[in-house]
Amino acid sequence: MDFSIPEPIRTVQLRVRNFVSEHIIPNENKVLEQDRRGERAAMSELQQTARSMGLWTPHLPVELGGQGLGVLGMCALFREMGRSMIGARVFHCDAPDQGNMDLLAKAAGPIIRQRYLEPLVRGEITSAFCMTEPAPGAGSDPSLLRTSAYWDGLQWVLDGHKWYSTGARDAAFLIVMARTSNDRKSGATMFVVDRHAPGVSYVRDIPTMAEPLLAHREAELKFDGVRLGPDAVLGEVGDGFGLAQARLVPARLTHCMRWLGLADRTLTTCRDYLGSRMAFGKLLAEHQLVQLKIAEGATAITTGNLLTFYCAHLLEHGNFATAKTASSMAKTHVAQTLCKVLDDAIQLHGGKGYSDDLPFAQWYRHARAARIADGPDEVHQLVVAREFLSGRFSLLGE
Repeated sequence: MDFSIPEPIRTVQLRVRNFVSEHIIPNENKVLEQDRRGERAAMSELQQTARSMGLWTPHLPVELGGQGLGVLGMCALFREMGRSMIGARVFHCDAPDQGNMDLLAKAAGPIIRQRYLEPLVRGEITSAFCMTEPAPGAGSDPSLLRTSAYWDGLQWVLDGHKWYSTGARDAAFLIVMARTSNDRKSGATMFVVDRHAPGVSYVRDIPTMAEPLLAHREAELKFDGVRLGPDAVLGEVGDGFGLAQARLVPARLTHCMRWLGLADRTLTTCRDYLGSRMAFGKLLAEHQLVQLKIAEGATAITTGNLLTFYCAHLLEHGNFATAKTASSMAKTHVAQTLCKVLDDAIQLHGGKGYSDDLPFAQWYRHARAARIADGPDEVHQLVVAREFLSGRFSLLGE
């Protein structure tokens, strides 16, 4: 076993780490203040700097302007970007655009590539992924999918209701999952839909526990008789569930590494404080209950690193079936780790940790969604248990 990061990836990883430390973290508050006013100047300046340094969309293949570093490289870079809540956006690697770029690169035909993928890669437009529906539609159970599309002999006609479509209000296009038959395996199809096509209605941005951040505004949409040509189908008719898995498994890893980066920064910030704050006659860092929280956090983050890189290794070697289960393990563990590390950081800093003088409370409000997004903890735990009990998943990693 070789746990080292290959040198080409390591070189870019260090460049991204330095960029985050030197350019992004010092400008976080400025970007967030402007974002609250609907302004983008500070973010645009950071993006232009990243582009000029050759760090724009590094997750993509070389032919699309990326670094071509594969899944492992993507994970290593995203971990560095995740040290800041705005980091991934600076490098044009944030959800949902990053996952949509990867999906279109794999499955889009020439018309969709030219009309949407190429300007998306350049950062000229944004996108959204429309899969989740209000009850009684599809949530954690995709079999409940109610949005439908039928072929009328000339065009597809799309009807449905979606929500929690991140960034959909301002997106140029949407990737929409719709039912096209009642077959359990091939009954869904993905469509690429112009956001402003007749019949597409923006309902609202859903108020959530966390304040809106950049493109992370959760839109609700309705589709009423939206007419689509045959070129709007992503992949083939009936490929929807398969494409969803192809998108979601690597996407879980991108989330995991961004979350691990933020957990790492949180724990490091705690170290600085605990080594200077006195209480009950000694430094906080010298109290055993404090040390226990730090040990648990450091162990959980390290475990998350290993799980995520292991899953990336499986994907790069074509073992998708095992990677799918490993990604459920990683996603559940890392989402819980981020929430626990942030909760402990708030506790360790007392009143100051609970206040907005430190970023922990704000980060926690965003982090809490991690245990729901891309499948709640319980669904991923169900997947792991099912695969193990059936004998399809080996604890030896075979």
